Amino acid sequence: MHIYINQENQQFHLTNGQVSYIFHVMKNGQLGHLYYGKALRHRSDFSHLQVYDVPTGASCHVYADDPSFVLETLRQEYPAYGNSDFREPAISVRKENESHVPTFTYDSFSVLEGKPRLLGLPATYGNEASTLQILLKDEFLQAELTLNYTIFPDKPVITRSATLRNYGGENLVIERLMGAALDLPDKDFIFTHLAGAWARERHVKERVLETGIQSISSLRGASSHHHNPFLALRRPNATEHSGEVYGFNFVYSSNFIMQVEVDHYDMARLTVGIHPFGFQWGLAPKETFQTPEVVMVYSDQGLNGMSQALHQLYRENLIPERWKSEDRPILINNWEATYFDFDEDKLVNIAKSASELGIEMLVLDDGWFGKRNDDTSSLGDWHVDFNKLPNGLESLAKKINDAGMKFGLWFEPEMISPNSELFKNHPDWAVGMADQHRTLGRNQLVLDFSRPEIVDYLYEKMSGIIKQTNLSYIKWDMNRNITEPFSQKLASNQQGEFFHRYILGVYSLYERLTSEFPHVLFESCAGGGGRFDAGMLYYAPQTWTSDNTDAVERLKIQYGTSFAYPLYSMGSHVSAVPNHQTYRETPLSTRANTAYFGTFGYELDPLSLTEEEREEIKGQVAFYKEQRRLIREGHFYRLLSPFSGNETAWMVVSPDQSEALVGYYKVLATPNSRKQQTLPLSGLSADKAYEVNGRTYYGDELMQVGLQLPTEFNGVNMRSSKRRGDFQSNIFYLKSTDENLD
Repeated sequence: MHIYINQENQQFHLTNGQVSYIFHVMKNGQLGHLYYGKALRHRSDFSHLQVYDVPTGASCHVYADDPSFVLETLRQEYPAYGNSDFREPAISVRKENESHVPTFTYDSFSVLEGKPRLLGLPATYGNEASTLQILLKDEFLQAELTLNYTIFPDKPVITRSATLRNYGGENLVIERLMGAALDLPDKDFIFTHLAGAWARERHVKERVLETGIQSISSLRGASSHHHNPFLALRRPNATEHSGEVYGFNFVYSSNFIMQVEVDHYDMARLTVGIHPFGFQWGLAPKETFQTPEVVMVYSDQGLNGMSQALHQLYRENLIPERWKSEDRPILINNWEATYFDFDEDKLVNIAKSASELGIEMLVLDDGWFGKRNDDTSSLGDWHVDFNKLPNGLESLAKKINDAGMKFGLWFEPEMISPNSELFKNHPDWAVGMADQHRTLGRNQLVLDFSRPEIVDYLYEKMSGIIKQTNLSYIKWDMNRNITEPFSQKLASNQQGEFFHRYILGVYSLYERLTSEFPHVLFESCAGGGGRFDAGMLYYAPQTWTSDNTDAVERLKIQYGTSFAYPLYSMGSHVSAVPNHQTYRETPLSTRANTAYFGTFGYELDPLSLTEEEREEIKGQVAFYKEQRRLIREGHFYRLLSPFSGNETAWMVVSPDQSEALVGYYKVLATPNSRKQQTLPLSGLSADKAYEVNGRTYYGDELMQVGLQLPTEFNGVNMRSSKRRGDFQSNIFYLKSTDENLD
């Protein structure tokens, strides 16, 4: 791994043998972009990679005596609007009472071993990384802009962020400050992103880049169900396993924009950062503003290569240290078993029954606090409801622990019910103007997390309960988005800071709780998958992937989520049928076969199971316990897409290629099919022999010819068929063997 500095040519080259990122100082002192892609051997001069030729009709140039130096036609590193560039910029900042076209020019650089933390923000980390910092200055603004680049030794990953410091004596106003910008030399890409809504999150969408602006974004105060802060730019010939792909992920949990602008010369400018709509940040003298981080991945091994790089980065350099190698407990959540209708005896009986099945933790969901008998009251009143639990949470927790189970609790700390003690005592704590209409969502308002005293209140309540109950797990939910973004504590000229200050408050509470209670496993949730992002993974190593637990719908949801996020970050549970979101009935085996590829658990009432179902679940739990290390540490391969047909397949391969787990799913049966079905696999060692289902194959056979699937019933082969009907699924475990097949 190297960061090469050519001070004579003022060029910078970050490379690690897998990726190269090269830029330089242009003649006007601003930074120009030269190359980003597959690793190049270093040379003393890369200036030939920037071409200075002006197409006919370009009329604005920086220098009177050099019509070829036109910012409109040059690839830049962190562009501002103006000075002959008319594309949307990465930065817009001015003095408080003046307008100004920012002109940040090169001042100096520094190279740091490791990766500095981003103050108040989640970000990747790693002592083995190296960081290049480029300092730029705008003398009129008296502001310093630092561009941060980190490269890791064994990953095709570069992370970027920007820091702006006011070193002058006047207030500045930031109107836009992106985490990263990238000018690409052409537009020959497919724009791939993850879109959806509640209960159908992160479906894979694709579009061809065309002239104009293509973007995804959120203005909801959360990264959202609707657009995940991830996008990939793949070459048209790139597939899952071959071809060039550039992936980008924003480590942030609030309003964002990821945008590609294709100009009239077919160059593509990518910008990623906090959404500028509704954003305006006052920067007083000596103050600094830090952008969230952008993760950039280059892959020449297709979309799957991009995903594996992101998965490895997040497993090794983002999630909390404790949870990198520790098994996550198999849990049962009481919500779909009881909803709000429970008491201590019912919960203890559920725990005892679940413990007999091998399940390791009971999570008590909504309804344990205040007077919470439905969703119209009590959010914010984080004290136990003694009508339901007369002996309190401490007694319940002890009885659950005595049953051999860990104990977890559901919180929705960011919310407040208008019908609550907290709202009666502190109506100004809710987001929105007191004398204007405030929109309800799920009968609740949002607490103003931009106010430190509110964060302190939640910290005292939650930390007290953790200590009281010896809590092992917290499911942190957020069931509505922010609609009237106004803080009654911020000044009128600070209201543009509200959204960012809000999420900084959320991060602050997470930071305090995870630092004081590192043994508590946090699972983030936002009405299901409405805040599934890399920012949350820094504190909570797993996320409730979707409120939709239907096995068929989860194929698309989990498949799409895997584009950016590792399997062991996905909360994936077996639920009761008919499914509570789709009313579909699927086999218990298919529900488990889908849920295995994540953090496994259950959403059902174990007291209502038949003996046959109990025995089947015992087997599922035992199987997952054997495989969860492979799920946690293995390399994930997508084989068949649910967005392309009736079948889905994926697999996980251990890092040493000694074992693998394959999942195959067919939604609807095929009548009268005589087709011999094989499933080509990926990621195995071509020379190893693998045993599967009592037969042995070489890895090259399994990858080139495929794994033979069980025979499907076609109307005449009743005796020989091993799978039949709709909602079929199969799990195959492969183990390498020393058997010689020659």
